[in-house]
Amino acid sequence: MYDFVLNHLLATMPQTSAFAQSDTLFGFLLTIFLFVKSDIKTTLIPVTILCVSSAPLCTPDRIFPLVWWIFLHLLQFDTSNQIQDVEEDAKNKPIRPLPAGRISLRHATILRWSLVPACWIVSVLHGGPVLFSSVALVLFTILYNELQANRHWLTKNIVTAIGFASFEVGGMLIAGCDTLRLDAVGCLSVAISTAVFATTIHTQDFKDEAGDRLIGRMTLPIVSPQVGRASILPLLAMWSIALSFVWQLTWAGTILLLCFSVLIGVRFMLLRSRVADQTSFLLYNMWLSVVHMLPGYWRYLRYQDDPFII
Repeated sequence: MYDFVLNHLLATMPQTSAFAQSDTLFGFLLTIFLFVKSDIKTTLIPVTILCVSSAPLCTPDRIFPLVWWIFLHLLQFDTSNQIQDVEEDAKNKPIRPLPAGRISLRHATILRWSLVPACWIVSVLHGGPVLFSSVALVLFTILYNELQANRHWLTKNIVTAIGFASFEVGGMLIAGCDTLRLDAVGCLSVAISTAVFATTIHTQDFKDEAGDRLIGRMTLPIVSPQVGRASILPLLAMWSIALSFVWQLTWAGTILLLCFSVLIGVRFMLLRSRVADQTSFLLYNMWLSVVHMLPGYWRYLRYQDDPFII
């Protein structure tokens, strides 16, 4: 329903190659939104949840600067990514601004590099460690996109996982009361999240297989589709059990999380159409968001006075 309304809205708007149809503020904001639309569920929501639950959140008024910081860096990454392979997006995601003709490649490139100093200016307002996270994220963005680490599944997974870690460290520092350091729970959360991403992020590549083949990208679904699909169930099940023990989830919670992971793994094995893979990946992101809530569950509901929190 959401995509139907958005597609209808876009169809009724005049298309130009000028920057973001900037004759109207709404057109500009819509183009910015379309750059990040597909990553709201994969990055903005899960990372925000992890930062709020792991930092922990100092005061409610930290939520807006946290979300703004993540959004701005996500926009920086997405513009960098989408100016590289427009033909892939024309195949996989034609609604994006470049294949849809909402912005020219030249203007998108200007936007991409203008966002780098913007990210650093916003970050330095929160202190040196947040700026360091921003610089690291920009460097890993360049490595992933401009230097094409995303062309092979192994480097793609590793760089993606480390990039997410940069998101999470910067976000936690903004969300927490101490902008100079993370406590033990925060550090453990980032380490676990990095490992989870590195081992399971190939779930996002099945729905994009057609476009990836078009540009010669060697993702796991292309290099070894059977191994890629078969690995999802045991990996998600293993992480569900392990994290339930790490964060001391109840037995009922552990069983529910495990059953959810099995459902996702079975879907990837049995349902292999592009639409089915999109739905399975959406369910994966829901599982990831639940996993990212577990540090907050442990911190707030299990052992608030445990000496582990330092």
